[in-house]
Amino acid sequence: MSNILLPQDYLHVDFDHPGDAGVMFLKRSILPKLAKNQVLIKVAYAGVNGPDVAQRKGVYPPPKDASPILGLEVAGEICALGDEVSQWQLGDKVTALVPGGGYGKYVATDACHCLLIPKGWTLKQAAVIPETFFTVWGNLFMRAGLKSGETVLIHGGSGGIGSAAIALAKTFGARVIATSGSDDKCDYCLSLGADLALNYQDDFVKPVMEYTSNMGVNVVFDIAGGDFINQNLKALAVDGRMVSVAMQRGSQAQVDIFRIMAKRITWTGSTLRPQSVEAKASIAAELRKKVWPLLNMTQEGEASTNKLVPNISARFSLADCVSAHRLMESGRHRGKIVLAVHGEEFD
Repeated sequence: MSNILLPQDYLHVDFDHPGDAGVMFLKRSILPKLAKNQVLIKVAYAGVNGPDVAQRKGVYPPPKDASPILGLEVAGEICALGDEVSQWQLGDKVTALVPGGGYGKYVATDACHCLLIPKGWTLKQAAVIPETFFTVWGNLFMRAGLKSGETVLIHGGSGGIGSAAIALAKTFGARVIATSGSDDKCDYCLSLGADLALNYQDDFVKPVMEYTSNMGVNVVFDIAGGDFINQNLKALAVDGRMVSVAMQRGSQAQVDIFRIMAKRITWTGSTLRPQSVEAKASIAAELRKKVWPLLNMTQEGEASTNKLVPNISARFSLADCVSAHRLMESGRHRGKIVLAVHGEEFD
């Protein structure tokens, strides 16, 4: 293993029993040991995501081979290399999907899950794209097969996953209908590029069908689950596809099986964290080839007009992770929440 001068231990967030946000505290541990195909990243910023909250509550345990420390996405500097890593060098600035451990000063992850910081982006912006972009690309494009010219219904459009889904779907030529829980959040979805935004507190099926001339949407990107499932089936076109990525309204649903049969609907879904190293590497490879060239900014002011640049709703210090989680659970945020770890050293 090659590395630069490193401390023997490091600071990270921990909790010793499931509970509300107040169970989290800071702790020091020995630096993670690297496998032969891993890199160690000095974390500048870490993204805050729904699975972090679920893990803290005890309802989304980490895989057996993953770090139990919270945090699934980071940006920072590579400071150590596993023995068989050749594609990265010490000092490279990367953003990365991590198997856990992002809420810490240092984190180990597979080298094939790292991507270069896009040209013109800050580390803070780059830190909040892996979890959302891997999730959206892997589900909306690779599983559901969204194509240019199709219409997609995206639930929860004002959140981190939803806003990334809107931006990517529009960038690749789809028409987007988004839902959110308030009128001002619907306005936010429209500002992200959605063609139509609906308050899901009201019936969304009728306006979806009116917008699509009673044809329905080709794809539903669903974070809701629960009672939304049958509504989604009503809103889908013949030969439509639905992909489930979360269950914010519950994991159980009374499903109209005949509607699935009559419309020849395909229903799929996935969770990201338990997937194999190889599966996540394949998503990273597609992002590197198809999305990353669109992220690089070449002109002054392009950052303010590039819809793929994530909106960061709030920034907290690592020590204030409790406040970050409370904001996440409140649903008041628009876009992503980020933790500053070594951020002041890189800004």
